[in-house]
Amino acid sequence: MSDNDIRIGAGFPLSQLARALTTAGTHEDAAGRQRGELRVRRWQQVVDGMAGGGLDIGSRIPVRGLPAWVTPEVVHGGFATGEPAAGGPLRPDETDRAQRLGLPAERRALFWSWLTDAGLAELGELLDSGRYRVEYAEEAALPVVAWLLRAGDRDGALGVLEEIAPFADRLRFTPAPSDQRAGDPDVVYRQTAGDARQILEQRQPNAQIKTMREALTVWNPFADELLTLWCETRNGGRIGAVTPDGWLPRAVQLLARYQHLAAEHTLCSKHRNPKGSIGVLRTALERRVAGAELTPRERGLVQSVVDAMLRKRGHPGSPEHTAIRRLQAREAARPRHHQLAQLVAARLAGLPQDIGISDVDHVLRPVDADEAHPAGVVAGWPTPCPVARVVARAAAGTLEQLIDRGVIASAEELARLTPRLAAATAASAYPDPALRILMDATYRAFRNRRSLLLLNLEHQVRVAELPWVQAVASARVDTSDTRDQACRALVRLASAAVWGFPATVLPNPLVGELSTLSTLSKQASLQLPWVEELAADIFMGRFSAKFLQAAKLAGRRLAGSLYARYYDIDYSAIAAIDDTSRRLLRCTRTSDAFDQLCRERAGARGKRSWFNVAANGIIIEQAQILTTHNLATIAELGIDLPSADLARRCMDTVLRLATRIHHNPRPLGTVKNTAYAWRQMLFFLSLSTWEEQTAFPAYAEQRLATQPDHVRARIAPAVTGLAHVISGGKFDADGRAGTGRRLLGWTTREHWMVGPGPRD
Repeated sequence: MSDNDIRIGAGFPLSQLARALTTAGTHEDAAGRQRGELRVRRWQQVVDGMAGGGLDIGSRIPVRGLPAWVTPEVVHGGFATGEPAAGGPLRPDETDRAQRLGLPAERRALFWSWLTDAGLAELGELLDSGRYRVEYAEEAALPVVAWLLRAGDRDGALGVLEEIAPFADRLRFTPAPSDQRAGDPDVVYRQTAGDARQILEQRQPNAQIKTMREALTVWNPFADELLTLWCETRNGGRIGAVTPDGWLPRAVQLLARYQHLAAEHTLCSKHRNPKGSIGVLRTALERRVAGAELTPRERGLVQSVVDAMLRKRGHPGSPEHTAIRRLQAREAARPRHHQLAQLVAARLAGLPQDIGISDVDHVLRPVDADEAHPAGVVAGWPTPCPVARVVARAAAGTLEQLIDRGVIASAEELARLTPRLAAATAASAYPDPALRILMDATYRAFRNRRSLLLLNLEHQVRVAELPWVQAVASARVDTSDTRDQACRALVRLASAAVWGFPATVLPNPLVGELSTLSTLSKQASLQLPWVEELAADIFMGRFSAKFLQAAKLAGRRLAGSLYARYYDIDYSAIAAIDDTSRRLLRCTRTSDAFDQLCRERAGARGKRSWFNVAANGIIIEQAQILTTHNLATIAELGIDLPSADLARRCMDTVLRLATRIHHNPRPLGTVKNTAYAWRQMLFFLSLSTWEEQTAFPAYAEQRLATQPDHVRARIAPAVTGLAHVISGGKFDADGRAGTGRRLLGWTTREHWMVGPGPRD
């Protein structure tokens, strides 16, 4: 089978469709079933499109009839559904415009209404105000047309219209209005205040908490009354020995109140348990009220319950009993989380809803006196942690601030927030303020475009391919200032990734941002190669030429280093490779020698099998080792890295990940991430001083000694192997050195980290 004959089968979409059908039919939550139904429709579109020939999965133009610049609707795995993301029903502002202008409620009519004199004037006002929100990049097209006409570039405007007009009936080409003008690009946030408010408003009372509260406030006091009544019949500690005057009428009243309480308070059911304290005492009381005497067995059962209650809490009214009930009353009086969630949501309602929260501490302050009574809570009560976590996710600040606060808790989350910073940097080259804001919004919307599943080393659509971005390219003015700004943003983003998450490989979206900033900056003259993490299940057996460039760059820094000796890398041989050529679709350079080197290091033999995921993963891992997966490229930026400290943090991550292997039914993903963290650790350690390197095994042994047995059993061979290499030794062909092992993530056999470890 040749590369050009490879096609994506329908097995994965069909399995996803089956899962979605199961969710839609069986999920216990109505919202979950609704989400399942949406996934069913989307995956059914994928399956139908592949069967009918309307979808070419694996191509950068997957939907027949739609050009590459159209944002496709993409589901899990990079499968296009066939629908454009910027299509669908009219937005509320579109419906309002159609009604206001007396137009049919259809997109084509709205499209041409914007190109009238009045419509272009509206677009001009929108551009100048900056009060709009671009969700998909297509929504910037008509504002660009308006800007071009205002700038006197009629030909550029007509060129854009020729490209987009055929799709005027299907796509939105104007943004939604917004109350917020573009803010400080240095400030980012995971969620908006409106998002946090909506989540808190949906917080419902906890049924278990409500039940517990009813038990504390209703049934515990009732049990005390029953106990007190029966204690009045004691003589010499024997229950039922006497019947005080007025006892039976009070028993009748207590039983009548029970009927009222049982009808009104239905959450807690323990009072209905005939073997429970309330059930035993109440049933015996009903017999006495009915005029019957208790049998010896019933009398003994009541005696046993009364004695147990007195031993546990003391007599009602005693100091010990009063202290217990007072504590329970305070617990019952605590504000419930849903009450405090509603109170904090009301605070958020007074903030701008389309941006993050600048002062989280003020939003999370204790309950004010003015808020206490309307909310039904106690003044001064602190905000509970579950509510605070929701608000914290909407905190606004710099990348560094959010990482320090733990709001950005992963490299993947960092990657989702960086387009705002990169967009502002990319747009800074447009001198016109209105166009600069528009291009900033366009870039951010484009970066939210979901990646497609691609074959044959094809690359994702780039922002420069959008017709309206091409049309204003001449309006860019790249200066030393804009290049310096891009360089600073590049260094800042790379530093945030390494400092914040040293043990994590850079996610592909973050690699894309770094690559864009590198191109915009003065560092472009260095031709810095940024390499993506490749998917093992669609790996084509070849690497683009930038992988060879990245390996050569790594060799200039790491040749002869601990890293090179640990992984047995001959960087001088890599430096001598010079065979890059264009192949496949004549759009991508590759290197046969680099491809073959990775295969040889992976121990791959025989004919390439592109669908063998584990074998592909081994080859890809070797490419990551040779290139350091962007770490050497980051070091080339001149960032001051506290290498020894970063290496220790990576070691801590290795140990944390290793704890998740034990009793894990699918441990190989964790093993892979552990090996990646180990590789990052080796890179940083290789940049450290010789003294720091020789001292590191002792640190690792010390940390390992504090771990559970199963972690020590799995990581000790790797630590032994590292110490062996640091002392000048080498691994054999199988990656062994006595009891030491070279730690890699991928294997086609049982991984040695999975096999060992204490068994239960």
